[in-house]
Amino acid sequence: MNANSVEQPLPGERRRDRIADLVGRRGFVRTAELAREFRLSEVTIRTDLESLAADGLVSRVHGGALSVDRPVVERPFEEESAIGIDAKRDIGVRAAALVRSGDCVVLDVGTTTTQIALALLDRHELEGVVVVTNSLTIALALEQAVPRFTVIVSGGTLRPLQHSLVNPLATTVFSAITADIAFIGCTGVHVDHGATNVNLPETDLKRLMVSTARRSYIVADGSKLGEAHLGVIGALDAFEGLVTAGAEAHRVAALRAAGLTVVEADPDDAAPAADDPAPRTDHPDERGRP
Repeated sequence: MNANSVEQPLPGERRRDRIADLVGRRGFVRTAELAREFRLSEVTIRTDLESLAADGLVSRVHGGALSVDRPVVERPFEEESAIGIDAKRDIGVRAAALVRSGDCVVLDVGTTTTQIALALLDRHELEGVVVVTNSLTIALALEQAVPRFTVIVSGGTLRPLQHSLVNPLATTVFSAITADIAFIGCTGVHVDHGATNVNLPETDLKRLMVSTARRSYIVADGSKLGEAHLGVIGALDAFEGLVTAGAEAHRVAALRAAGLTVVEADPDDAAPAADDPAPRTDHPDERGRP
């Protein structure tokens, strides 16, 4: 090949066929990764992914695309952390803004709840916060906040895939507390089926977390909306609301029409300063329902 020759871009149809093949083989491919591979702009790749999704060849999610041929499986924590990271960070900041000094906070295991923990670390004005978690990752992340925060780990049987602690023994701590607020992760949020999860042992513990908190919020990026999986955490009316980002407008509208308060995190959101506290909604008459 001539050293001065330039590789010509693939025609659109052939390129989309290649993209569909890559997504099918890898299971998940990021938009930025495809843009580098095909030497095109992310805008062009997003257009290709939308076209493939419309044809039912891939499933469009925030930050990339998923294969439609692979069954829903639980990904390792490290792999899941890389998916939709910008949306998860936005959710983390917005959810952390709901926490006040002196609160007892339940943080469920998960990559999105880990972003909440990291956002709480950045709220240096918070004092006397008690965090109860079944996530070893979250506990280690919050270690640097001790003694400003008190961090309680549930105990239980280790699930290496998520670095989570489940039954037996995991329910002991959660059964003995009343939390001010709980943030619950999931793999699906559906109008009819509520908040769901692919793993049953973790689902059992999530239901207990919801019951022990005065206010419980689902935290899920847009790829989870409209999905329903095996384990039911709770119906939509069991939750104070949903904090999400990167969600399609019609998914959000459907959940709101079903009566769920949906808070869409904005990339420009910031944790409130000490003199500008986030509003509390823990009064029985201030649940924030439409």
